Parts: sequence; structure tokens; C-alpha cells
Amino acid sequence: MPHEPALSIADRMRIMRQTRFGAFVPVLLALAAIWGYFGLIAPLFEYWSDPAADSIRFIFLSPRNIYNLFMQSAVIATLAVGITIVLLLGDIDLSAAATAGVCAALLGVLVLAGVPGWLACLMVMVVGTVMGAAQGLLIAYVGIPSFVVTLAGLLGYQGLMQKILPTGNLNVDDPFIRAIARILIPDMLGVVLAIGLVALVAASALRRQSMRRARGLELDSRFAIWGQIGFFAAITFATVLTLNSYRAVPLMIVLLVALTALIGWITTSTPFGRSVFAVGGNAESARRVGMKVNRIRVAAFGIVGLMAAIGGIFGASRFGSVSYTAFAGGSLLLESIGAAVIGGTSLFGGRGSVWNAILGALVIGSLGNGLDLSGASSADKLMFSGAILLLAVAIDAVSRPAGAAGR
Repeated sequence: MPHEPALSIADRMRIMRQTRFGAFVPVLLALAAIWGYFGLIAPLFEYWSDPAADSIRFIFLSPRNIYNLFMQSAVIATLAVGITIVLLLGDIDLSAAATAGVCAALLGVLVLAGVPGWLACLMVMVVGTVMGAAQGLLIAYVGIPSFVVTLAGLLGYQGLMQKILPTGNLNVDDPFIRAIARILIPDMLGVVLAIGLVALVAASALRRQSMRRARGLELDSRFAIWGQIGFFAAITFATVLTLNSYRAVPLMIVLLVALTALIGWITTSTPFGRSVFAVGGNAESARRVGMKVNRIRVAAFGIVGLMAAIGGIFGASRFGSVSYTAFAGGSLLLESIGAAVIGGTSLFGGRGSVWNAILGALVIGSLGNGLDLSGASSADKLMFSGAILLLAVAIDAVSRPAGAAGR
């Protein structure tokens, strides 16, 4: 009998990435490598260089640093979840960080003018949605490429933020807004929420398996299903117990997970979400079967604007202030896009997950945090981040389906 030709590495990567959970593998390996190096290997190097210093301190893996890492990554993750939506369409949004900055600056001005904090948050969320949807209208109905529209938005919104903040900085002391980052969930409630989240994921996986069985589709093995549920449960409970051992689970993290779960449900279990994947896979085919491609694009950019506004609120809450450098003048945009791509979302559209964006944000945040603890310079951080982003894009390009090369 003739032997089948051996699969190349690229073919094996392509097959793995096309499975439902294949995109998790590279980002989890990257996260494990970063945590292993900064948590275990780097302290040992320090000890070997000076054994008398008693310097085996696993600072990076300490509960306090893990808590700070999650809080530092929250804004990046929020923007990355929104950016994932337009990446699924095969588009890009370069203005997300500037949108977050404008919304945060507007939030500070509204609070300073006496508007209640909760109402100011709702107002800037509406503003952020409108800002994103306006760009979507230009992309969908005028036909301007998303790169050009959002690049113009990046520049314009940066200027608008400077108009709102002439001094470049504004303190935000509203109790409601500050409470978003300061409130801690009681330990037992955190465990209960973890149990609820695991139960929700398990129910969703089993329901999906049941629906595939009813439609006569290929099923995942029981080992794969329960293995994935068990792994998610282990990660969830380890995170909650680690945060509880330092302080507790912050409300901001709970809100981020809830928002991600909502958008994840929208993208995987609603007609709109399935349409997003279809348009990203082949926009012309989606149009021919009757999908409202233009409306889908506008809605997707509106979601990015909404998540950017929420990211701005989270940033203002955590820092207690709004500054031009933190949002529009720094690396927030590149880190957010990098988090989405590192998380496995394809730049070519049609493949990705908002949950992966959170993992990508943890990769970016862990790298920066570890380099800071190691005393690395900002130049080193930029070079390492660029190398990881380039590697993620290379993996995405290599694992892209062969028939999509010309799309």
C-alpha cells in the first residue's frame, strides 16, 4: 500500500490551529515559558552569581505580584477583547487607545463638572460607541480601508484628547469611579464566582457537543471535552486562591471576565457572531448569501468603541487620574493589538476568540512585569515585545489555510 506523504511542520501547525482549542496552545506555552523564566530561572541565575545574598526569592510568582500583574493587564485586555472583533472581520482599529483616552478625559471633565460618576460612565460609553461606529460607517459605506480610517482616527482623537486636557493630566477623585478598582470581592464570594464560571463553561461545552450530535456532526472525544473543562477549572481556582492569599479578587477583574464572557457568547452563539466569522472568512460569499456585511462592520467597530470607553474607565479608576501619556502617547495601542494577535486571533480574519485576547494580554503584561523586576531598560522591553509579536504573526501566517493565500 502506498504511504501517505509525511506532513510538514507548517501543515501540522495549520491542522492544530484549525481545531477549536488549537489557538490556546501557543499562547499558553508562551505564558508558561515567561512565568517559568522570571519565576524560577532568573532568581536561580541571581543566586548563582552571589550565593551569599540569599536571593532565591520568587518575587514574580508571589501573590502580590500576580495581583499587580492582573490589574496592570486589565486595560490592555479590555481593549484587546474589542480589537479582536474587528480582527475577526479582517479589519484593524488603530484608534482604540486614543478612543479610550478621549473617553477617559471626558469622564474626568464630566466628574469635575459635578456629573455623578455612574452617569458619567454611561455617557462616555455611549460616546465611545458612537466614535467607533462613525469609523465603521466610513469603512463600510464609503469604502475607505480600515487602516486609513482608524489611522486618521488615531491622529484626530489624540488631538481631541489634548483639547480636552490642555495640561495633559486630570485627577479623577469620584468615589464611584475609584471604587471600580478598589473594591475587592470577599474570599468566599470569589470562590463561588469561580465555581459558577467553571459550571458555565462546562455547560456550554456539553451543550455544544449535544448540538453537534443532534446534527450528525463530528464529535470531540470525552477525554478532550473533560480535559479542557478540568484544565480551565484548575486555572480558574488557582487564580482565585492566589489573589485571595494576597488581598482578594478585584471587582475590575470580575467585570472584565463578565464582559469577555458576554462578548464571547455573542460571537459564538448568536447570528451576529456567526456572521462576523463568515464575513472575516470570505466577505463576498457572506454578501451573496444575504448577510448585511456593511451593518456587521459598523456594529463591530461600535463594539470596539464601547470596549475602548470601558478601558478608559478602568484606567481612570486604577490610576485615579487621566493622562495623555498613559493612553494616547504610550504603547497601549501596540500592546492591545499585540495581545489580540498573540492570543491567536488571525490578522487575515475568520479565526480567533475573545478569551484568547485575555491570555495575550497576560503574555504582554507578564513580559513587561518580569523585565521590570529584572531591571531591564525600556529599550529591552520594546525589543522583546516586538520579537514576541513578530513570532505570533509568523505562526499565524504559517498556519493560515493554504487556499486562503490569495484572499
